[in-house]
Parts: sequence; structure tokens; C-alpha cells
Amino acid sequence: MREVEVERFVGATPAALRRRLSPATLVEYEGSFAARAAAEEGAETVVTVAGGGLEFDLRFVETDDGWRYSQDGDRGPFDAMETAVSVSAADEGSRVRAVSRVSLGLPVPLSDRVAGWKRRGELGRLLDNVAADA
Repeated sequence: MREVEVERFVGATPAALRRRLSPATLVEYEGSFAARAAAEEGAETVVTVAGGGLEFDLRFVETDDGWRYSQDGDRGPFDAMETAVSVSAADEGSRVRAVSRVSLGLPVPLSDRVAGWKRRGELGRLLDNVAADA
């Protein structure tokens, strides 16, 4: 597995960001897939996403400072993917941080590096869109 991390300062309070963000908006802000449906399953929100000929589920759990989510099953683009997005107060705004662990599960030595590169791009778009929407 490869771990990637991105951070951005956003000129909105954590409370304002938390009101705007949801599992579906996080998916849309990443820009690779469209959120097709969302359903509550106990403490989790399952978002069905589609794009690029794929359709799969992401499982979200709200945390004290944001969200944690992972690819559910093996229908998605990765062998495994888990991400945490956190929002904390900083300088009259917020620090938004996204950390993801990802694997393609291939025996090729650079495959997880490629997966990390792709995921870093998605997380960068996510935080750029959060900042632009704030």
C-alpha cells in the first residue's frame, strides 16, 4: 500500500465546512466518479459511485473531525483504498487534510506508486474544490 497526503488552508470555519460537506459531495469534489446514490447502513453511509465504466460502493463513517471512507469490495479501480478527511481550526479558517492508503494489488513493483500518484491527484482536486466552494 502507498500512503499519500494533501493539505490546504480554507478560509471558512470548520463548522461551515462540515455543513457543506457530505459523503456525496466529497466524491463529487474528487472528480473521478459521480455519486449515484447514498444509503444509511447503521453508522455508515454507503455511496454508490460510477464513472469510467465502473460502478462500486464507498463506505463512509463520520468522525469527530471529518470522515473516513474506503472502497467496498473489488469492483472499484483499486485493490484497496481507504481515506481520511479531517477539518481543523486554523488562522480564522480551517486546515483540511486528506490522507489515503491505496493499492492496486498487482505484482508489478511500481503499481502502488502509480496508484498513489493517481490518488494524490484526486485528493488535490478534492481540496481545491472544497476551497473554491468555501
